[in-house]
Amino acid sequence: MTSTPSIAMEPCGPVSGSIRPPGSKSITNRALVCAALAKGRSTLVDVLDSEDTRVMFEALGQLGIAMAFDPAERVITATGCDGRLPANRADVFVANSGTTARFLAAMLCLGEGIYRLDGVERMRERPIQDLIDALRQLGADVSSDADSGCPPLLIRAHGLNGGPARMRGAISSQFLSGLLMAAPYAKQPIEVVIEGELVSKPYVAMTLAVMRAFGAEIDARDLTRFRVHTERGYAAREYTIEPDASAASYFWAAAAITGGEVRVEGLNRQSLQGDVRFVDVLAQMGCSVRDDGQSITVRGGPLRGVTVDMNAISDTVQTLAAVSLFAEGPTRITHVEHIRHKETDRLAALATELRKLGAEVRENADGLEITPGPLRGARIATYHDHRMAMSLALVGLRTAGVVILDPDCTAKTYPQFFSDLAALTATSR
Repeated sequence: MTSTPSIAMEPCGPVSGSIRPPGSKSITNRALVCAALAKGRSTLVDVLDSEDTRVMFEALGQLGIAMAFDPAERVITATGCDGRLPANRADVFVANSGTTARFLAAMLCLGEGIYRLDGVERMRERPIQDLIDALRQLGADVSSDADSGCPPLLIRAHGLNGGPARMRGAISSQFLSGLLMAAPYAKQPIEVVIEGELVSKPYVAMTLAVMRAFGAEIDARDLTRFRVHTERGYAAREYTIEPDASAASYFWAAAAITGGEVRVEGLNRQSLQGDVRFVDVLAQMGCSVRDDGQSITVRGGPLRGVTVDMNAISDTVQTLAAVSLFAEGPTRITHVEHIRHKETDRLAALATELRKLGAEVRENADGLEITPGPLRGARIATYHDHRMAMSLALVGLRTAGVVILDPDCTAKTYPQFFSDLAALTATSR
């Protein structure tokens, strides 16, 4: 497979059309974990086929889970292990997939054996100590190389005892999600108390919804205290994955930036994914938003800068940054310090690239202040971060000379992004 070193974006007129993004990465990987642990044979429909989901699929296969994937139909079948991992030894490679690393670190503790979990160099910089600490409270033997608090991890598993655990919530909600998904197969019920503030709360709500769909029994109080019962575990089922709302944000943003109208099919405001609330931010900026229960349509209008707490929908920070360049007045993004620990330090990377495009940017500890300026073309570095590529490509819909370097990094979550964007914008050229 040949790589594409760069893509030169072409400006267009108002974008008009409809699109159904591929399945949600976040839901796909949660459903894969629940199906792998469940009793019986599950069928997952409309799964996302991307690097992150293939990393999860292949890792579960390494652990002895019987799985089959039909990419043409976007269907995965999995015969679950009923909480008993077939493999008692495995070296699990998670690439740069944060969900796979955090979810499997907890799941591996259910086994009986020795497991090693590692990834690419960037994964070795991504923190996981809060999850390690919580797992140790539950009786697990988990260690990181040189006590770095990052992968690689060594797990000497003998089942998960259960009982009480306390966990900080400030770095990543994926730590909590991983622990919760493993919890139905602990030796006794698990009670988790979150210390301090929990970031990205909608993703935890998503985890609970997927777990309950597979039959788990959980008591959750204000997303600060959780009790997971262990009497019945997960039951196999057919489960359909909804379209990815983070991916949808790029197409809604395309409408906002170009003054067009884009309908995203398969999503509404009752979605499991908090990122559908990105349309509310666009409405604050001056866009028109319509939700008919089967789709959400955004129509662009004169844009104004906003001040917005993006903690709950932080995967759309980069999308908002792109839109903010076309607004009247500054935009202030707050409460997203945790995105410094993603595929790259997203705040620092955004500040650097937005300045190349002509914006004035103040980088704060927990966010950015973006003041639009006369825009100019630039060669945009993407930092091996799929969301840098997809979001800043949108600037090129209205600005000549925008070139996206390493566009293939979008394969992590949306391999067809640039072809889908080209198809959507074709009639506006």
